[in-house]
Amino acid sequence: MTRNDAHDEQQIRDLIERWAAAVHAGDLDAVLADHADDIVMYDVPPPYEGVRGIKAYRDVWPGFFEWQASGAVFEIETLGITAGTDVAFAHALLRCGTEQELAEKPGFHLRLTLGLRKEGGRWAVSHEHHSFPDLSGPES
Repeated sequence: MTRNDAHDEQQIRDLIERWAAAVHAGDLDAVLADHADDIVMYDVPPPYEGVRGIKAYRDVWPGFFEWQASGAVFEIETLGITAGTDVAFAHALLRCGTEQELAEKPGFHLRLTLGLRKEGGRWAVSHEHHSFPDLSGPES
């Protein structure tokens, strides 16, 4: 890994950690801060075809913040990053749920995948995907 690669990886790590802290705090402006205007996000709740654009992305968060205010956590457990010169991706597992939900299903993690691109020397999230595993079937 070159010095620039390490620098880009650290910038992306910092961006994602700021984003997760903003989500946990319910700070909408900080959640939006490092996202591209043409963001595409696939999320757990509807719309299942995803949301496109920063306005639609903004509109999905208030309901989540309301649910989270009931005592839910949103914490990164693992984070992996691969950064190129102007594109990167990251994947993470997060604890996302109420303490009761997490106690009942301790291995139940929110899966997060991000696609980023460098715009004007700064990283921006252009693709975001959240999912939970389907625990209804047999375990592998």
